[in-house]
Amino acid sequence: MENLDLTSVPLHVTGHLAPVPDEIDAVDLPVEGALPPELVGRLLRNGPNPLPGEPSKHWLSGHGMVHGIRLEAGRARWYRNRWVRTSALQGKEYMGPDGTIDLTAIEANTSVIAHAGKILTLIEAGFPYEITPELETLGSNDFGGRLTTAMTAHPKADPRTGELHFFGYAATAPFVTYHKLSAAGELVTSAPIDVPGPTMMHDFAITEQHAVFLDLPMTFNPQRIGHPLPYDWDESYGARIGVMPLDRPGQVRWYDVDPAYVFHVGNAHTDPAGRVVLDAARYAGEDAALAWTGIGDPSASTGIPWHPDPAGPGVAAARTGKARLHRWVLDPTTGRVTETTLDDRGIEFPTLDDDRVGRLARYRYAVSGGDLHATAIVKLDAEAGVVAEHALGRDVVAGEAVFVPSAASGRAEDDGWLLSVVNRRDGRGSKLLVLDATDVGGKPVASVTLPRRVPTGFHGSWITDEELDRS
Repeated sequence: MENLDLTSVPLHVTGHLAPVPDEIDAVDLPVEGALPPELVGRLLRNGPNPLPGEPSKHWLSGHGMVHGIRLEAGRARWYRNRWVRTSALQGKEYMGPDGTIDLTAIEANTSVIAHAGKILTLIEAGFPYEITPELETLGSNDFGGRLTTAMTAHPKADPRTGELHFFGYAATAPFVTYHKLSAAGELVTSAPIDVPGPTMMHDFAITEQHAVFLDLPMTFNPQRIGHPLPYDWDESYGARIGVMPLDRPGQVRWYDVDPAYVFHVGNAHTDPAGRVVLDAARYAGEDAALAWTGIGDPSASTGIPWHPDPAGPGVAAARTGKARLHRWVLDPTTGRVTETTLDDRGIEFPTLDDDRVGRLARYRYAVSGGDLHATAIVKLDAEAGVVAEHALGRDVVAGEAVFVPSAASGRAEDDGWLLSVVNRRDGRGSKLLVLDATDVGGKPVASVTLPRRVPTGFHGSWITDEELDRS
């Protein structure tokens, strides 16, 4: 890596980020330690993977590829990987000659979820694509023709009702639209959300009573058309957080906040006083633009916490910041907002126990970059301010940590495991790491050696057999 000519080789196609050239299957994977017998299901992870020989301008671009690991009876039964066979993979352009957007011709490369017995691969610029439990593509899904906008890659499932809340955003009006799927997978609600312009809204939150929208100053720039991320920091746009009662779709109360950007939300809840409490990984000011829009430019600092600056850590510290776990408390009685940084370390990809989505939750899990050389999986205690860290060392890169609850009756919130695909930074191998969520800093419960490198990608889900029986 140190001898790479970064003027000619984009960093995002080297080492642990480099795409793989094919699809493979492997069975009976080697396990070190003991996989908990309760882990019966699939860990699926999505990310961009250009076809062999296909140019890649940016880490965020590339056809979606889902990597799957099947665990059962204390064994790692199989690994397989498959490209999501979108129209884009077949060579179809997403924009027609008349300027219309084909929402089936987007790469579906950001996340993968299960809802109503179906597995959906997602990207915020297009329609979801459905795949089988064996990762074969079934086709795009517009929920019976009712979905007419793109779908966020970060929908939120209400753990009590089973409903799936999501939104889509666009460069033309209506700029943001809220949607809701029933527990059975029927699109039952769509409502435009009034925002002043073409904002980039990557994620949002729900509480038991509300949807929470982040209308922040990263806006569409027509001069960047053709770039995988055609958005720029524009502080004149303003920064607001909107609270919408779930029983009044489209009716949003906005709260002005300090300029910042959020790619990934931790969680939200409504407290006993009726205030909405939102936690997220917050970039201060245009650090977000530096952190994400420059990815793929060899001369630019990435700012990504798990990915060191090619120009050296001194340069990175001088011109980029990190996302930090931040809290906003929105008071509907006074109209006031309180902002607090919960922890000063740089984090990204916050996750939590899905049973606590929209409810009071004590713990968040995230990837931390340390000093730009070390990487770690961290557990943050929102009540006590305590942090537990599982340090991986400078040669290992952690992927998003997915929480899997134990089946114990009356279990504690953190009674379960964290699953993360980790890579050697030089790209020479990958493992599935299983940590005890009650003892994140301790020795791994188990690790599974994967038959190939899994490129560091984006988001994944633990999907149980029970979830797939709900169709």
